[in-house]
Amino acid sequence: MNQETQPRHIWQLPTEHVSATVVTAEACRFSVLTRAQLETYMMEHPELALAMLRMLIGRVRVLTRTVGNLSLLDVYGRVAHLLLDMAVEENGRLVIERRLTQQDIATRVGASREMVSRILKDLRAGGYVETEDNRMVVLRSPPKTW
Repeated sequence: MNQETQPRHIWQLPTEHVSATVVTAEACRFSVLTRAQLETYMMEHPELALAMLRMLIGRVRVLTRTVGNLSLLDVYGRVAHLLLDMAVEENGRLVIERRLTQQDIATRVGASREMVSRILKDLRAGGYVETEDNRMVVLRSPPKTW
């Protein structure tokens, strides 16, 4: 693909109004910048442009891995990857801070809530995860396949 066949937003900031829907897990404050304001600020502060580029590269990596997982892994593998990706180390344990419902997990991995429920039940029974104080704790890495 070249610049002509790529979606325009990859190569330049859009010139027309762009609408977006944002859903947050917690209360947030947002600011709206015009295209001109953002471009001016980026020219005056190139470190911002580099930081945005790094963030974009990271996001592309995550999306590439997600697409690969959706196409190559079964539901169990996608759930296991999601749990490990979301877990952060806290006092020597892997903890998923954000409370995830089974439907949240199902939506993220492209599966039914019922299937996710069965997988989580099996992971709990196998001693791989537990729920503690409305958070999920990964006790040990789940096996590659189930």
